[in-house]
Amino acid sequence: MTSDACTVLFLCTGNSARSIFAECIANRLGQGRIRAFSAGSHPKGAVHPLTLEILRKHGYETPELRSKSWDEFTQPGAPRLDRIVTVCDQAAAEACPVWLGHPAQTHWSIEDPAAATGEPPERLFERAYQELERRIADALRTCNERT
Repeated sequence: MTSDACTVLFLCTGNSARSIFAECIANRLGQGRIRAFSAGSHPKGAVHPLTLEILRKHGYETPELRSKSWDEFTQPGAPRLDRIVTVCDQAAAEACPVWLGHPAQTHWSIEDPAAATGEPPERLFERAYQELERRIADALRTCNERT
């Protein structure tokens, strides 16, 4: 990983599904150009089992993943953040901490697969994964076109 990697924090309320997906996808697709993290305003304390199942299905290692508070990224020694991306509407509406360096902020409205109904849960988690993968790939393509 290069020292000039863009550092991104993906935020959600519970940090158990969407933001975890985004962290993993961005780190993989970014190929060292992105250093991604995830956190939640009110973390669940554990990554949702279906999140882990979908990630393993897509070839990710999952033992190190954990649900964590955004407070970890406001402490001394926390990584300098270049961008904050909220991936759920509730987190986007909350009063965020003051981030050192005033990183750029973006919001992506991604449906919560753990709260949605009407379809098999595995399909909802896969849909969230696919949507995040598409958005992150598009963002990386746009960045590459500018350089």
